[in-house]
Amino acid sequence: MNVLVLNMGMKSIRSIIFDENGRKISSASRTLTSAIDDIRVEQYPEEWWDKAIEVMRSSIQDARIHTVDYITVTTSASCLVCMDESGQPLGNAIMVSDKRAVKEVNEIKAGAFAADTVKDTGLPISVSVMLPKILWIKNNENIIFKKTKYFLSPNDYLLYHLSGVVATDELNAVKYHYYLNTMSYPSRLLEELGIPADKLPPVVKTGKCVGTILQDAANQIGCNNSAKIVVTSYDAICSFVGSGVSGEGDASDVSGTVTAFRMLSKKDELLPSGRVYSTPFRQGGFTIIGGSNNLGGGLIEWVKQCYYSKEEYPYEVMEKEAAESDIGARGIIFLPYLLGERAPIWNDNARGTFFGLERIHTRKDMTRAVFEAAAFIDRTMMEAIGETTANVTTIRLSGGLARINLISQIKADVTGKEVIVLSEFETTASGAAMMVLNGQEGIPFSELSNKFSKIRATVHPDMDNHEKYNVVYKLFKETYKSLVPMFDRRIEVLGKIRNTGETQIENL
Repeated sequence: MNVLVLNMGMKSIRSIIFDENGRKISSASRTLTSAIDDIRVEQYPEEWWDKAIEVMRSSIQDARIHTVDYITVTTSASCLVCMDESGQPLGNAIMVSDKRAVKEVNEIKAGAFAADTVKDTGLPISVSVMLPKILWIKNNENIIFKKTKYFLSPNDYLLYHLSGVVATDELNAVKYHYYLNTMSYPSRLLEELGIPADKLPPVVKTGKCVGTILQDAANQIGCNNSAKIVVTSYDAICSFVGSGVSGEGDASDVSGTVTAFRMLSKKDELLPSGRVYSTPFRQGGFTIIGGSNNLGGGLIEWVKQCYYSKEEYPYEVMEKEAAESDIGARGIIFLPYLLGERAPIWNDNARGTFFGLERIHTRKDMTRAVFEAAAFIDRTMMEAIGETTANVTTIRLSGGLARINLISQIKADVTGKEVIVLSEFETTASGAAMMVLNGQEGIPFSELSNKFSKIRATVHPDMDNHEKYNVVYKLFKETYKSLVPMFDRRIEVLGKIRNTGETQIENL
């Protein structure tokens, strides 16, 4: 028995095949192109599907398997695809970190039903979720709005091309302010906004099979036409499951392009928090608390592009040089908000800042400051989770940043928590495979975790360093708070001088 997982992040799309024992049989990857300027982040759905075919075909060939039993898709959430009635995209996809829908956020908040919707769903109205993006299309691209048959996430779009079925899982649906308790979209709010509810995708439970692969898709990827297409969820949820969390207080830090930091809780009652989500995960029987930011591992990619592009082994040099600096980066604080920020500060205007630069500083210190900021991200998430009365006990670490040992140690020191580094960095894909096997074969998550979630190392915090980082972290928070008015002022100035041309980059 095997599961093919099509996993699309912000900078690449991958196909990974697992067997039922958690063994990775094969994988293939292609980079994705983004179009980005100071407020827009877009990608190309046609490119997603073309490269999806390439990576699935390659992974199947490399695996030398005769049949694929299950196929699922997991991608970034809160990215908007407008699909017409023939299944074609009507323009570029608006990605999660896109910030153009600020006016639409204010328009929604000023309406009669926004407050009740936020109260019912626990999801803030922000540019990072779906309804403001859809309303932006309605207000600014009305022809596209009228031609749109369905407003989909990337998950839904790719699943449609595999199965011919339009469906989204209930956790992706939450990003449209779907209310899990009543299993319904916010009808009164949608009516007020002039967004037809039938343009939103039908909702199914995670782990559900929606059919078998289309014959044309099977032919293109070299797959049997009996492969079952199973709905799982978006990448942050899948990576959380794939991290092998099992007990109260277990947290997962998955730092790919973004950092997804979430904690498992089995408490019956949690206090609401406006800074992080509390999401019931019915398939697992627990609540997931936390959220995702705009850049995690993407910070390290940015450092590489800026300062280490000519190095043969950039990550090794980065780690060596950052270790040669001191705790606190010899007085430099870095605010990591290069694309604004989602959880837990929810500030679209915030931007990256090096504070405290002196003549003595070198790229070693600046790199160290970025490494430390990646750890401060976790600590701010932990504090926001604590507002719900839930408390993090251990952190399970995966994703690209988990390959850099110094960052793992800094995260342990900054948080004061034991950090468990997983052997399988692709926890998003493994979590999706686990959800398929649980939903379709009835294998308990506890049994799957033992097979899929192996531990590479356990990193213990140095509590002397933790005390020092307490002081640095306080300055980090004070720096951000002091600059909030200037972030807003910067946007005002840019509005007068902005060059609207977009920049093409290979990935984020």
